[in-house]
Amino acid sequence: MAMTDVLKTPLHALHVALGAKMTPFAGYDMPLQYEGIMAEHNWTRESAGLFDVSHMGQAHYTGSESALEALITADLSEVKPHEQKYSLLLNAEGGIRDDLMVSRPFGDDGIFLVVNAATKDADFAHIAENTAGQGQLRVISDRALVALQGPKAKDVAAELFPKANDLIFMQCGVFELEGAEVWISRSGYTGEDGFEISIPAADAERIARVLLDHPAVKPIGLGARDSLRLEAGLCLYGHDMDATKTPVEATLMWAVAKSRRERKDFPGADRVMAMFAEKPARKRIGFTMSGAPAREGAEIVKDGKTIGVVTSGGFGPSFGGPVGMAYVDLEHAAPDTEFDILVRDKARPAKAAKMPFVAQRYHRG
Repeated sequence: MAMTDVLKTPLHALHVALGAKMTPFAGYDMPLQYEGIMAEHNWTRESAGLFDVSHMGQAHYTGSESALEALITADLSEVKPHEQKYSLLLNAEGGIRDDLMVSRPFGDDGIFLVVNAATKDADFAHIAENTAGQGQLRVISDRALVALQGPKAKDVAAELFPKANDLIFMQCGVFELEGAEVWISRSGYTGEDGFEISIPAADAERIARVLLDHPAVKPIGLGARDSLRLEAGLCLYGHDMDATKTPVEATLMWAVAKSRRERKDFPGADRVMAMFAEKPARKRIGFTMSGAPAREGAEIVKDGKTIGVVTSGGFGPSFGGPVGMAYVDLEHAAPDTEFDILVRDKARPAKAAKMPFVAQRYHRG
């Protein structure tokens, strides 16, 4: 993609005005950092950070819900009005095409979908093709999406959009903010309490500036978003899961509804459920280590044998040391199992660890 083809979110001009260091990400020119990854990470953990996630895909699905449900792992009958669930979009072999949020902010009027930026075109084409004649998928391209995250997000909400403060984790609805209709869910991808807010593109910069004017709020870039989600044990699509991994291998079977497991009516169900019963050959784990952090692609070895590979890694500012995720052979996946990770061809001691690395602080009521 040539630089002239790089896409911009409705908040691009604001990022530039705020002095962000920009970087290409999923086809978009996105803010990597403003004052520094460490400072932004810590601010989000202690106060409230505002993230631009407008590059992600938003869509509204109406019509036959069984047609949509056949492509994912959620039981849509369990998604009540004003509720949201994390789900997986699978291929015919049970591999993960994407992870996504499905919700009903509009009550009974269809399903709101939020998918990942890098996969959104393929996701929406797949959904539209497989629900043709049964449902209608309307891709929403005229709205921004921001995430307000951190322990003081509720204080900001109390002042600026108080009705949404009544939501608990994974609830959602339609609200008014600074004269605009916004769709808000109490969710996010940092492990902190917070809100994700879909805003009409024309109002996005004005409303973002109002949020940033609050003394508890600062803008946060992709760098800290990655370290925050990693500490919270949350997967990044295309790294910690992809079409070659099943929900079993990715330790995401909790995202496959119990009723769907019983009915075996999700894509690749026979293979996935057989793997679930028999245990997979490999699985996703967390790890901690000493010395320099291991990055994606680093080899994991034990007794001279390669047993896995790092899929995400970095320094965890709140944890106070290097953390990461990896896929390892099942016999080495138990917490506290010791192994080495090759960092710049040097073996560094590491061990498997439970996730999240820092406590999740979602508002569950």
